[in-house]
Amino acid sequence: MKIILKKDIEKLGKAGEIVDVKPGFARNYLIPNGSAILATKGNLKVYEQEKVRETSRLSKEKEQAQVLADKLAQVSLTATVQVGEEDKVFGAVTSQEIGNLLNEQGFDIDRRKIVLDEPLKALGVYDVPIKFHPQVEAVVKVWVVRD
Repeated sequence: MKIILKKDIEKLGKAGEIVDVKPGFARNYLIPNGSAILATKGNLKVYEQEKVRETSRLSKEKEQAQVLADKLAQVSLTATVQVGEEDKVFGAVTSQEIGNLLNEQGFDIDRRKIVLDEPLKALGVYDVPIKFHPQVEAVVKVWVVRD
């Protein structure tokens, strides 16, 4: 039975490929789960139209992410922290706090998009990357200063 894969399936193929599988596997698993559709002329046309629509949507998202990344590249944030002896920081500056600082500046950015390997635990200037899209990343300067 010939089917068109809608999703990547390990050991079978990638999305958009036409593959030949056993009828039971297609009827009982792939088609009900939304992983594939029957390979007919009509379904092939519909799938191509969906793919064009999806490509268009992804390119629009990328453009919007690039515009936002260009705006954020010019932003500088200041995080004030309490400091003890020998400039030892109490606590740390986390992605949640950076997200709050960005919200104060007028940028509504989800904290999960802020790529922070570990919290900032020392005074100084840091370049913090923000990943909006798999191909678009912005870098924001964060100044960690004493209170």
